[in-house]
Amino acid sequence: MFEYVKAWYENKFSDPHSVTLLLLLLATMALFYFFGALIVPVLVALVIAYLLDWPVVHLEKLGFGRFTATVIVMLIFSGLMLTLIVGIGPILWQQTSNLVQETPHMLERGKALLLHLPEQYPSLITATQVKSIVMNVETKALEFGQVLLSVSLTSLKDVAAWLIYLILVPLLVFFMLKDKLELILSAEKLIPKQRRLIIQVWQEMNQQIMNYIRGKVFEILIVGSISFIAFSVFDLRYAALLGVLVGLSVLIPFVGAALVTIPVAAVAMFQFGLETQFWTILIIYGVIQALDGNVLVPLLFSEAVDLNPVFIIVAVLFFGGLWGFWGVFFAIPLASLVKALLNAWSSQHIDNNKEESSL
Repeated sequence: MFEYVKAWYENKFSDPHSVTLLLLLLATMALFYFFGALIVPVLVALVIAYLLDWPVVHLEKLGFGRFTATVIVMLIFSGLMLTLIVGIGPILWQQTSNLVQETPHMLERGKALLLHLPEQYPSLITATQVKSIVMNVETKALEFGQVLLSVSLTSLKDVAAWLIYLILVPLLVFFMLKDKLELILSAEKLIPKQRRLIIQVWQEMNQQIMNYIRGKVFEILIVGSISFIAFSVFDLRYAALLGVLVGLSVLIPFVGAALVTIPVAAVAMFQFGLETQFWTILIIYGVIQALDGNVLVPLLFSEAVDLNPVFIIVAVLFFGGLWGFWGVFFAIPLASLVKALLNAWSSQHIDNNKEESSL
């Protein structure tokens, strides 16, 4: 066993470039694990910088300087964000408040429907089973409400931190865009000279991350907008809030769509009952999800995602449990990174075998 492990180590890490890549990977993971909460503003700024680098580069191609292009893009982006906050923020806040107030009534209506099931379908479900289900749902709802209350109270303490982030993040984004080349050169000076595999992985991942972030933003906007329009056409209450939730659900592959189905179905059932409108809305929602998964995702992520769905789900569970929201958001790029690392070490193994055979 020891000889097998020794042979595997010599094949994979006999080259200094492999060792450098492994050490950099371990150092990065340790940094995120121990200091992840402290560098959240940097992560947010990095995501936005990746998103905005594309228009900055295109403005440079039109003859603008890097500084001028950065200023123009930052002004447009800030204007769009302010417009969304001022225009949509109050609507979402009002609809959220109304939905929270009506949630107890929705739960009571759902409870009443469940209690009538034994009368309508006595051969399928009993009154005892229904009471057990109702008790479990009430317990989970109470626990969820307590969690929301604790989170809201904790968020009040972090208001000052959020205000600071609103200042720091735009500044970080501006300087990341303006001084992109200088920052890359500075980072290269910190990496040892044995960096061939690091460069190989970076070149493979850099474009994938950029495509993924840009594609994910477009997917959120498209899916959220189409959902809002569809819900509004059928006069579903809280259409704006539900549209935003459906758009944000694409951040969690596969799981997000299933979770958002619950509020969509609950609001539709509370408003229309088990009538034609209810089933129509569920069918429309299913069509939107099907088009997203089978048409939109392949179009937007054809260059960024080449992973089996099993690997994506495992990545969501693993990295989400490790780093929370950011682990979920970057689950696919992180899974692609693991694939790139395995490819790099495999290619290194092949190169070593070629060198040995040539000798």
